[in-house]
Amino acid sequence: MSVAASAAGAAYIVAALLFILSLAGLSKHTTSRRGVTFGIAGMAIALVATVWLVASGSWGEPSAALGLTLLVVAVIVGGAIGLWRARVVEMTGMPELIALLHSFVGLAAVLVGWNGALYDNGLTGALRDIHHGEVFIGVFIGGVTFTGSIVAFLKLSGRMASKPLMLPGKNALNLGALIAFVALTVWYIAAPSLGLLIAVTALAFALGWHLVASIGGGDMPVVVSMLNSYSGWAAAAAGFLLNNDLLIVTGALVGSSGAYLSYIMCQAMNRSFLSVIAGGFGIEAPRADAEEQGVHREIDAAGVAELLRTARSVVITPGYGMAVAQAQYPVADLTQRLRERGVEVRFGIHPVAGRLPGHMNVLLAEARVPYDIVLELDEINDDFASTDVVLVIGANDTVNPAAATDPTSPIAGMPVLHVWDAADVVVFKRSMASGYAGVANPLFWRENTQMLFGDAKQRVEDILRAL
Repeated sequence: MSVAASAAGAAYIVAALLFILSLAGLSKHTTSRRGVTFGIAGMAIALVATVWLVASGSWGEPSAALGLTLLVVAVIVGGAIGLWRARVVEMTGMPELIALLHSFVGLAAVLVGWNGALYDNGLTGALRDIHHGEVFIGVFIGGVTFTGSIVAFLKLSGRMASKPLMLPGKNALNLGALIAFVALTVWYIAAPSLGLLIAVTALAFALGWHLVASIGGGDMPVVVSMLNSYSGWAAAAAGFLLNNDLLIVTGALVGSSGAYLSYIMCQAMNRSFLSVIAGGFGIEAPRADAEEQGVHREIDAAGVAELLRTARSVVITPGYGMAVAQAQYPVADLTQRLRERGVEVRFGIHPVAGRLPGHMNVLLAEARVPYDIVLELDEINDDFASTDVVLVIGANDTVNPAAATDPTSPIAGMPVLHVWDAADVVVFKRSMASGYAGVANPLFWRENTQMLFGDAKQRVEDILRAL
């Protein structure tokens, strides 16, 4: 092994350790900034080592100059685009941006697999068969990740209907695709051909599209996490083909952590983890935006301010609507004002509030809401019965009592925040429309619920002025 290869290998080990430290740091809010720093440092080391390895290995070879130039240009262009998108994206657009980035990982795995098929480095015997298996599996995982992530991006950005695609025999189609993949893999290992590679690529693209299209919009946070896991395994498959230990380690880290996060979220939503992987859940009721199931009561900002003046305990449950309205800053001001008056204020965060795991926590931290008053569902749910006022700001499906009381509801069994147990509930909404899952919310017509219509940021500011 050359000196350059040895040095690059050592750099890859350091980068892998930094990635592990990054994941550890991101597990707690107090160390999250340090975790991000570790991740950036690890990626910088990996990029520098890769460029140096290519440069030293091809130094003096005229034909290699073009490859090195393309590598540097790709890094610069990709880095510039990534920096631009990260700077201009709104927090509300983060879920679809992440889904789109996952698609790039999947497409890269497909291209690496095709490259490996066209260049097998003269392998023979069992090594050649293993190489062909790596190619086929890598292309399949990458293809599923690519089109699945594209569909997730389209749904999250509103460019595609959020309701699930219900093709006849959809589960049989998914199972048949997996059986066909296994059969094609065995065939390709025994007799590799370009036609089989084209067939598995098309099969993977179709399966990825169908898997995610079959999942309803209300379950998209789990889908984003699941695709994150798929992109990790796609990267690991590419690492095997490129004989790159860092890609293997990093892909395994992303794949396993994404799968575990998906499992945790499925438990939080009372979903089957296997059904998520199979794209077999997310059946939603037709939208009933215009259907009134009772008589709702309205309240104005002055009325909410009066409720808060006499309250001893207040719980705020934010949702995606708060993110859209960018109401986190006036909400933080309201929290501070109430605490100065001696009111106990806490936040109840559902595991899938918003459209991305941890979305609400990031927004509240961005507005400098004290983290010790931000509680998860399991920590806050038993306290609603002793709460005077609950402010539901932009949340809908995560506070829907139908999940606990209606076994025929599409979200039946999903753990929700029991806000209706409080003495008074104020729901901030623009209209009486149903939530992202398209399920009517009977909370709106309960006797202890009052609706405050309008832009959440403006209404909170009105309440502050009234106080």
